[in-house]
Amino acid sequence: MTDAERDVMEYDVVTVGAGPAGLSFAIRLKQINPDISVCVIEKSSTIGAHILSGAVIEPGPLDALLPGWRDAPPPICVAAKEDEFWHLNKTGGRKFPFVPPGMNNHGNFIVSLGAMCAWLAPQAEALGVEIYPGFAAAETLHDDQGKVIGVRIGDMGVARDGSHKPGYTAGIDIHAKVTVLAEGARGHLTKRLVKRFALDNDSDPQGYSIGIKELWQVPEGRVSAGKIVHTLGWPADNRTYGGSFLYHLENNQIALGYVSGLDYKDPGYKPWEAFQQWKNHPLIAPLLEGGTILSAGARAIVTGGWQSLPKVEMPGALLIGDTAGLLNVPKIKGTHQAIRSGMLAAEHLAQSMDPAGFDAKLRASDAMKELKRVRNIKPGFKKGLWFGMLNAGWETVTGGLSPWTLKMKPDWSSLDKLGEHEQPKRDYVQRTLAPRDRLQAVYYAATEHDEDQPVHLKVADTSICITRCAEEYDNPCTRFCPANVYEIVADEAGKRLQINAANCVHCKTCDIKDPYEIITWVTPEGGSGPNYQNL
Repeated sequence: MTDAERDVMEYDVVTVGAGPAGLSFAIRLKQINPDISVCVIEKSSTIGAHILSGAVIEPGPLDALLPGWRDAPPPICVAAKEDEFWHLNKTGGRKFPFVPPGMNNHGNFIVSLGAMCAWLAPQAEALGVEIYPGFAAAETLHDDQGKVIGVRIGDMGVARDGSHKPGYTAGIDIHAKVTVLAEGARGHLTKRLVKRFALDNDSDPQGYSIGIKELWQVPEGRVSAGKIVHTLGWPADNRTYGGSFLYHLENNQIALGYVSGLDYKDPGYKPWEAFQQWKNHPLIAPLLEGGTILSAGARAIVTGGWQSLPKVEMPGALLIGDTAGLLNVPKIKGTHQAIRSGMLAAEHLAQSMDPAGFDAKLRASDAMKELKRVRNIKPGFKKGLWFGMLNAGWETVTGGLSPWTLKMKPDWSSLDKLGEHEQPKRDYVQRTLAPRDRLQAVYYAATEHDEDQPVHLKVADTSICITRCAEEYDNPCTRFCPANVYEIVADEAGKRLQINAANCVHCKTCDIKDPYEIITWVTPEGGSGPNYQNL
């Protein structure tokens, strides 16, 4: 099919991603100028189905965007009432006598970010924003000078071998004066644009963690709505950045999860198993025993901070929210930053419909001032837990006024090769709580992909998997993926990599952590992927 045969839709602005950044941007732009045509496309089957976050939000930016929101809040919205911060060992732990300032949640709210985005979407539509779930942006469109002029939606009805099935439909082209990328952490279009326009030439490599989350229904009497608990320590060793969150909701529900920094060195580390170990800790398991899992999933978290911020503008397009890298790691919060950046982008484009100048505005904003103050905290943990804690204390006390800025390195480069260092003592326990394995966890993610569609996890050279990678790292993809997508199998032809693409929950960990940088995540057919409920 030629490009001329594709249907074309034209808008002033097309926004890729219906997360808090993309929806806040669209709402604010329409508030300022109702005559600007705005389209938001989202790869998930329904708004919020691919959104996963803790999440505790600071309400200030939401107050500015929608001043009356507290009168009709999102369906899951619990005022924070109590904070606890623990250091765990295998059999117990110690509660810190204080909570770090960034983790003091007085005045904040526990929400389901997926439910919050589903709540934001109709408010955007009421202002005239057109929102299209199930539209997966497969590539950006460019004019002869390279300027971004929109996006192409992926074709539907393509078979695994590339042939067209009976229901084949060509993806449409969406043309726009400005394209706003709000894809979240490790957006696949953003990744290409950063490279094409050299947006990261003056910044450190971006850093990431993987967050794995479950929503539980527990027996009566165990939940104290509004209680927020964070832990560090076991099951992570002192060289591995890891910690948990546990949020008490209403209706006898608990949201809990575990975050592992993807700068970990141990090639045998399993982020999903670390989360399950933590759940079986003596201080955690009694809350969950006799309960049931309602939903589960995983998502990469952007953690590079101030020094990893790429240039956020290019001809015809700009970056906002987590796709730009605005999460505040010590606070474990990014939603307020996403809303801030979306509003700032809207106010900028309402003046000129030209991305030029947005990068300077963002860097001069409160969002970047907040990140600069904490820029050295996450990198400090690369030297181990206790150095990281001491460094975090220093940076907090001084307000980030240290005359230095610690450097970030790419997560793919951090793995030790087999035998380079002493195997860490994992000190794990026998697990009794569900899920029993990663495949069962995929069930709770309700992920769906047509088995007969092209594999959306592109491995540039699979021979490396059974030769160099097997010898040097023992195939870490079989461990860092939370959905059992990657397997090394043996048959009469020998060993080979098997990609179980239908399991994928779109967390992007493989695209980040693969030590040879040969795995590329691209979007599958629109509407495919997890169907998270209130994560």
